[in-house]
Amino acid sequence: MKSILDRLLARLGGSKTQSLASRAAAEGEGKMSEQNARDRLEWVRVADKDQLPEGRVMTVTAGRKTLALVHFDGQYTAMDNRCPHQGGPLGEGSIEKGEGGKCWIRCPWHGWDFDPTTGKPPGGHEDTGQEMFPVELREDGVYVGTPPEPPHVRTSTDVVAETMTNWGLKRVFGMVGHSNLGLADAFRLQEEQGNISYIGIRHEGAASFACSGYAKLSGRPAACLSIAGPGATNLMTGLWDAKVDRAPVIACAGQVQVQVFSPFAFQDIDLHGAFAPVAAFNQLVLHQSNFAETANLAMKTALVERDVSVLIFPDDAQTLPAPNDKAGKPEGRIADARMAPSADVVSTAADKIFAAKRPLIIVGYGARDAMPAVTDFAEQLNCPVVTTFKAKGQIPDTHPNAGGVLGRSGTPIASWFMNECDLIIAIGASFSHHTGIEPSKPIVQIDFDRMHLGKGHAVAVPVWGEIGETLPLLRERITAQGLGGVNAINQLEEIKERWAVWRREKESRLSDDRGRGISAARLFATMTEVVPADAVMPVDVGNNTYSFGRYFEPCGQRILMSGYLGSIGFGFPAAMGAWAATQDFEEFHGRKVVSISGDGGFGQYAMEMTTAVHYDMDITHVLMNNSQLGKISKEQRAGEWPVWKTELTNPNFADFATSCGAIGRRVTDPEDLKAALENAIAHKGPALVEVLTDPELV
Repeated sequence: MKSILDRLLARLGGSKTQSLASRAAAEGEGKMSEQNARDRLEWVRVADKDQLPEGRVMTVTAGRKTLALVHFDGQYTAMDNRCPHQGGPLGEGSIEKGEGGKCWIRCPWHGWDFDPTTGKPPGGHEDTGQEMFPVELREDGVYVGTPPEPPHVRTSTDVVAETMTNWGLKRVFGMVGHSNLGLADAFRLQEEQGNISYIGIRHEGAASFACSGYAKLSGRPAACLSIAGPGATNLMTGLWDAKVDRAPVIACAGQVQVQVFSPFAFQDIDLHGAFAPVAAFNQLVLHQSNFAETANLAMKTALVERDVSVLIFPDDAQTLPAPNDKAGKPEGRIADARMAPSADVVSTAADKIFAAKRPLIIVGYGARDAMPAVTDFAEQLNCPVVTTFKAKGQIPDTHPNAGGVLGRSGTPIASWFMNECDLIIAIGASFSHHTGIEPSKPIVQIDFDRMHLGKGHAVAVPVWGEIGETLPLLRERITAQGLGGVNAINQLEEIKERWAVWRREKESRLSDDRGRGISAARLFATMTEVVPADAVMPVDVGNNTYSFGRYFEPCGQRILMSGYLGSIGFGFPAAMGAWAATQDFEEFHGRKVVSISGDGGFGQYAMEMTTAVHYDMDITHVLMNNSQLGKISKEQRAGEWPVWKTELTNPNFADFATSCGAIGRRVTDPEDLKAALENAIAHKGPALVEVLTDPELV
């Protein structure tokens, strides 16, 4: 294997056969050629003079080149650090003495040997040796000469990353590691060009939850990056959360090299099979893949299907030269999503609505982007609008038609109106058991997804169409026939009366105090008072969720939840994703992120507080600490089981947040709640308010 100086000399017309020693002694043109070659090298100080003991080898970096620096028999040499066998780091190896006192560098992984002066293996072939680099010992240390960094050659993963940014990808959450370095470098180049922003997380599960929160707020995908094996499997929970709640997410998983695909290879599992249940699009990016088209389909599937796309990148397929491959683009690949039902379906639905005296609108999460049309329709009918839990806040509780949340985590207002209604108009709702929409009532159901229409039981009139397109058609039909308000009674006064009853009940609970912590009613009454009306509020799973659903009265906030999956741990990582969306999309700029969790949920990804500090995320996290898995304790009692193994030993979370570099406040007195929350929300950066709460006062 020729040294780097040999190769430079050859380019300059110097001898191709002489040794370096003979060239150094030569005069005239040969000496000038050697000097010219040395002048073209970039000399980098890699070690102190006394840093590397005699008989040792160490890894050093010269620019972006990693080398094995060797000190033996009073001399220094340097060679390429990567063993040609499987990439073992020679700088972590050892110097071994062979026959006749001959020195060899031994690879720490599999024992391959190399001559430290030539880079050749014992009696081996030159093409299996290591590239050598010239070394100079100077007054201030050891220097190695390396050639100038060659121009970047566009790679397979560059094509993929460029395609993703062309489709609108703006954010990547992930962990860089040994089996995704080529892909990570492609994302690095995109970040340097200003096309994406990258957030390095502490756990891959937080990355996928952050992507889910990002998509639930913005409707657009972010990407999560992992290594092979455990890194990829850690993504699963967040990906399932996104899938079941119809949030578009891209997962990019590194994989072991194709040459070692095997059930017994280190960190090699069947990722394609593992991701198959969760991914609507699931592909390996291999040597012969069409890189741009694969990325096109991944992005299109995530956006159109509102689902999860997974790309798996074997290590040796990440840096394939692709200088002439064009990146993909969305132009001509996406159709207009507006879709309206036929005139006869609109007529049938309008007639059904006209015949009702006490119609009730139930709004689901699927209607989140069409709420102006929903409220206009409700105002025409003078009827209440109640929401599923996941849709909480889509109509402010301050709106005259708002009736709160229906279901287990809801209000008695919503339940009363469902019991009294003679027609349910279900808009973008998926009929989960948690919501408990009464199937015996006649139902007009509107949804863009045909599979959701009549899911679980038949409905009177299933209407297939985009909500924002369908409701104006219904309004026009009713108005044109003079039907509006003819049969239906005006229920607005009843809505006010029911709110007055419920608010008196909530007011009576504010003073509840058993001496074991602050009540949930008091906490959420205070949060209703101080949280900005345009805040984004990711909410975790547990008693905190139940209490939030009942007591917090939204007045314009956007609320994000782990809906169908109901995964504890969602809250804080989703807040990181939501914060990223407020940076990436103008419509969310300036909106404060205020997230909520219990101590059980926050504990699952607590170290992500350091991530929030590192990236200066403007997040206020409210943590309800009752030193137990309170929801599980309640379920054990409800099932007449003994309360068992739900207690938790917690740190002082406020002190923990402070130690991470955030603002931490601990509240034990309800009189201190308002000031603590206001100060945390006013802080421009990560803050945590730990509230010691009574697990029974929920």
